[in-house]
Formats: sequence, structure tokens, C-alpha cells
Amino acid sequence: MYRPITINNLTLEGNVFLAPTAGYTDRAFRSICIEHGADFTYTELVSSEALVRNKAKTEGLLRRGNNEKRYGIQLFGADPAAMYRAASLLAQYGPAVVDINAGCPVPKVVKTGAGSALMRNPPLLGRIVSAAARASREYLADAPVTVKLRSGWDAASINYYECSRIAADAGAALVTLHPRTRSQGYAGTSDWSHLRDLASRITVPVAGSGDLFAPEDAERMLRETKCAAVLFARGALGNPFIFSMTRSFLLTGRYTPPAASERLKTGFRQLLLLSEDIGERAACREMRKHFCAYTKSIPGGASLRNRLVHAETIEAYREILAPGCI
Repeated sequence: MYRPITINNLTLEGNVFLAPTAGYTDRAFRSICIEHGADFTYTELVSSEALVRNKAKTEGLLRRGNNEKRYGIQLFGADPAAMYRAASLLAQYGPAVVDINAGCPVPKVVKTGAGSALMRNPPLLGRIVSAAARASREYLADAPVTVKLRSGWDAASINYYECSRIAADAGAALVTLHPRTRSQGYAGTSDWSHLRDLASRITVPVAGSGDLFAPEDAERMLRETKCAAVLFARGALGNPFIFSMTRSFLLTGRYTPPAASERLKTGFRQLLLLSEDIGERAACREMRKHFCAYTKSIPGGASLRNRLVHAETIEAYREILAPGCI
């Protein structure tokens, strides 16, 4: 089940991806995930309107990691003209994929008519995809445009197939489905039957996301739904090892979880990478949430977390972590 995937003119060696995740998939974390076996990565979602108005402000979100041979930039917005202009501005970054977010349930995104709000207006979604695809042809060497969706706005409006078909007709080369509704947010469970249905009916490859926290979950999703790829989101936070473990499990039926010391060393390396981008103090604050994930379920994890949430410098992190790994 671990295999290459072709998205229009792009062929990737494997089908285990890092999902775009707001507040987490900066280039430092993406670099760590690449080191640990992610076949493809996406940026955090980037506002098309903000990019058009003030490109300098979004520079940090768009930059490619040093070890990212290929990556995707995810845009969100509700205005086709702004989406076209924003996608055209990506040329200097050379993304292999431009992804349109039509699934984010966060109120500040939805209230602008973007994210999962687009599923309430499928024709508008089609125009946005078409605009991005036109910009890609003209400025990005025809990099594939992809779309990330939810099952629908709520349980009474399940329209993932309609939205996927419209997006594909407008030029989307792959659809990622997180089979929860917008009203669910991240609560409850995702309905993988929607993913299986979509993969059996749509003409473009389908990738799956939702409730993927272990290699066994990825194997089951690929096997049960016949989707072409899996995207880890929350399951990768504090656990970039999920990619190499999943690859191993899909190929051999076995994998070896990392030792606690390896988890802490990796978190510290992420801190160093992040500090190069945003400065030491900001990186130390930002990494507190990541270390809450890195220290989950390891011996002494609660004590480490209690100390790390007060760390303001790299040296303070080093001193706290030294007995375990540094």
C-alpha cells in the first residue's frame, strides 16, 4: 500500500504526507518531518487576500525548508480574483502544488466566506479553483492545483461529492477529504465511508485525512477506503516519526517507536531550526506547545512540561532536557 502517487505532471515517491495545519506546519516542523520520512509536506494555510495586500507579511509562511525538494503551499480565500493574483505571486517560491483550503472550520476563516464556508457555495469553489489553475498555468509551470474539503457544512448538507466533482472539473488534480462536517470541528469521529465513496466515484486521486494517529490507522484507511494517499495532521504533532513508522509498517508489517530520548532530541532540533527563522525568544515560546506533544506519554513527561512552559532561552531548554537527551 506504500506506493508512488502521480498528480497530473507531478510524481511523488510515496503516499504518506504531512497535512497543512495552522499554527504548526512552519518550515522548521516540515523539515523535521522530511527528515523522518514524510513524502510530501504543505505549508500552513495562507490568506490569499493578505498575500495580495502585503506579501512581506506572509513571507515566513511561504518559504521552503532547506531539505524540501518539493512542497505544497495552501491558500484560502473567497474571491477568485484575489486567488488568481495570490497564486501568481507564488512563482518565486516554486511550489510543486497549490492547495485550496475548502475545509477549515475555524470561525475567523469561515466568516470571510473561505475554508469550509466554500462548501455552502460550490459554484464559487469552482471559480476559485479555476482561478488558481489559470495562475498556475501562466506563472507556475502548471503545478497541480489540489483541494482540501470536509464532508459538508453539517449533517444535513453532506455534499463532498458535488464539491469534489466541481473542483475536478475546474482543474483540481487531487482532492483531500477530511470526512467530518464543519459543524463537527474536530469532535466525534470522521466518517471514512465518505472517503471510500469519493475514491470510488471521482476521476482524480483522493487523499484521506482524519483520525490518523498511528501507522495502523494509515494502513486501515488505505485498505478500507482505497484512497491514494494519507495525510497526518494532529497525529504528527510531537511525533514526526509517524512517517517513517508508517512507511515501515506498510512495507513490512512492523515498525519501531522512537525512544524517549530520541523524541526529546528531535524536539530540541526543531527548536534550533525554528530559532533561525523567527529568533530565539519567539521560538522558545512557540515550541512550548510542540514540547507538550513531544513529552506526551514519556516517563517524567509531566514534570518536563511544567518546566519547559517557563523556558525563555535555548540554554534553558538545554538544561531542562540535558538529563534525557542533550
